[in-house]
Amino acid sequence: MSKKLLISALTAALAGNFASVPRGIVSVRADSGPGDVKALVEGVNRAFEQFKAEHTKQLDAVKAGLPASDITAKVEKIGADLDAFQKALDEHSVKMAALEMGGGGGAKLRDAEYSDAFKAHVKRGDINASLNKGAADEGGYLTPIEWDRTITDKLVLVSPMRQICRVQAVSKAGFSKLFNMRGTSSGWVGETDNRPQTNTASFASLAFGQGEIYANPAATQGILDDSEIDLESWLAGEVQTEFAKQEGLAFVSGDGTKKPTGILTYVTGGANAAVHPFGAIDVVNSGAAADITSDGIIDLIYDLPSTFTGNARFIMNRNTQRSVRKLKDGMGNYLWQPSFVAGQPSTLAGYPLTEIPDMPDVAANATPILFGDFAQTYLILDRMGVRVLRDPYTAKPYVLFYTTKRVGGGLLNPEPMRAMKVAANA
Repeated sequence: MSKKLLISALTAALAGNFASVPRGIVSVRADSGPGDVKALVEGVNRAFEQFKAEHTKQLDAVKAGLPASDITAKVEKIGADLDAFQKALDEHSVKMAALEMGGGGGAKLRDAEYSDAFKAHVKRGDINASLNKGAADEGGYLTPIEWDRTITDKLVLVSPMRQICRVQAVSKAGFSKLFNMRGTSSGWVGETDNRPQTNTASFASLAFGQGEIYANPAATQGILDDSEIDLESWLAGEVQTEFAKQEGLAFVSGDGTKKPTGILTYVTGGANAAVHPFGAIDVVNSGAAADITSDGIIDLIYDLPSTFTGNARFIMNRNTQRSVRKLKDGMGNYLWQPSFVAGQPSTLAGYPLTEIPDMPDVAANATPILFGDFAQTYLILDRMGVRVLRDPYTAKPYVLFYTTKRVGGGLLNPEPMRAMKVAANA
């Protein structure tokens, strides 16, 4: 989309003429120029100003007992388009990061011989003597270092939980972590006093389960024979979407059976609330039986110890964002603020906000918001190596690439995290 068309579309939107906005306005190309990005950022902020003005009119009309259906519809329309503009910025940032991450500038491959042999195997099925890393009887082979890194890097870009949580590579089937339960004691003594033995700290362990995630993309032999195809990028692109979708849901609410254990299961009242040695993730009520209040957001922030607020952020889905966008503080200022720079997240009460589609919607007794330091709270485990099984027989004339990876996840520490439960205060 040209800069002229983009700016004219934004101008129409800001003037209230949303019907004239081209349907493709939010499809921002990764190679968009800085002028296009600047126009989008300015559009988001101007649209939010219009949203605030119309929302204020809506509230005034409700208080005065006047009909507000037309204003409400306009507010909802502006809110929807504001969502679209913000999403466009987010997608642009992801695409730009993918381009930067994928660019190697012709860097030398660390395992060039194996990469060449693997590429030949993917294209034609030839088994080369050099293709022996992790060879399995069923014909599965570990991808080359560069292929594995490309798939993992692109997965990070499209999986928000991987962006904000701690990710660790492991080489064993199981992983457990020791936790210091404290208990060491001390005392004051004089120069010649006895030094009796003091208590010693105790330890507890927690095992992190893993599961196998897979994708099964297909290509025709004709496409594979085309020497121009970038097999590395193609495989990464095919795999990343499916992996990200399955992982995202598991990291949030997975039951731990053949998959990671989701962070929500460790919240007070959840299935794994009693599993961690340090206890469950504490809950803060929203302040209303079926809604979120401004006071609830403030309570959530200040219930988290200040030690953990330096890297704290909110996560919620897009529907919940629409609700919190209307919240104000005691001075009438909106708690939600749009991003002013491409690549920077919008904020809620001054803290970054990350959209996680798999978080629950706002409903009575639901847990739609988490707030805290996710890097200290949740651990994602990657069993090193992506394995690919080439299958030219099952779906002729297509060649299937059965791609698998072992992934795990679990609660690292509940203390740097708080959960908001939609409930009235006691």
